[in-house]
Amino acid sequence: MATKPPRLQPGDTVGIVTLGSPLAASRIDEGIATLRNMGYNVLVGEHVYSANGFLAATPQQMASDLMKMFQNKEVKWILPTRGGVGVASILPFLDFSIIAANPKIVSGYSDITILLNTLYEYADLITFQSLLLLDFNAQTPPYNFNQFFTATSTVTAPWEIRNPAGMPLVSLVQGDVTGRVVGGNLTSFVGSLGTSFEINTEDKIIVLEETHEPINTVYRYLNHLYLAKKFEVCSGIIMGECTNCVAAYGKTYEDVIREFLVPLGKPLMTNLATAHGIYKATIPIGATLNMNTFNQTLTVTETVVSSL
Repeated sequence: MATKPPRLQPGDTVGIVTLGSPLAASRIDEGIATLRNMGYNVLVGEHVYSANGFLAATPQQMASDLMKMFQNKEVKWILPTRGGVGVASILPFLDFSIIAANPKIVSGYSDITILLNTLYEYADLITFQSLLLLDFNAQTPPYNFNQFFTATSTVTAPWEIRNPAGMPLVSLVQGDVTGRVVGGNLTSFVGSLGTSFEINTEDKIIVLEETHEPINTVYRYLNHLYLAKKFEVCSGIIMGECTNCVAAYGKTYEDVIREFLVPLGKPLMTNLATAHGIYKATIPIGATLNMNTFNQTLTVTETVVSSL
């Protein structure tokens, strides 16, 4: 059974880190101010405001910031500023034994999902595809905050992952399967193939989403996962949104799902509110999930945080 981090409580300390691309200082300041107004203490990593082209700092520096947050007993939640690119570069510099001994809530999406899944695989830690620091602003829908804070502050099971009203889940291949849920950003996982950090989908339910890619590129990435047998060994597939993904050669995102994924015969559900979309369901990476496409439900069957 995967390790559950201690639940989030009012007044807890949030550790802010930048682990990939830099974020504008004004947006960092806005996010920190919002967190403090919500009653949280904030600890800012050394390289949070750094910028060196498309990376915030060196992989070693960003990894060091993350490890310091895990080693700090006051920090209960580690919140990256954004994803971008380069998160995979920090993975060789992490000490997973220290991380396993100091479980904390870690959230994020986009390129951060390669970290979330690696923490589950190497430190046996449940993590959360959910909020980044850049989401802490007045424009973020209450749904996103409710999803995250309910999942991370409440010790309860079972509970359902539900889309916002008016956005139904869609079942395309029937099935009723239970397994650990993994996944996140399609581009990030394709980039990890052939490394020691590639995503493990065996007997897992895999969630995928993408943003700002033409549909022929989305097809290329899905086919790459197929050739790597990531779909062959999984138990089920959940496709999230493909935000700002333009049609190519007359084909849409929905066409690719129906023409490429449906024939695989795996239980398949689509239209989950995820990551780069306006609405963001919270997905507990590493937790046990029941996916029932007969009644369009996604049910987390275990608690994902502890009361300690």
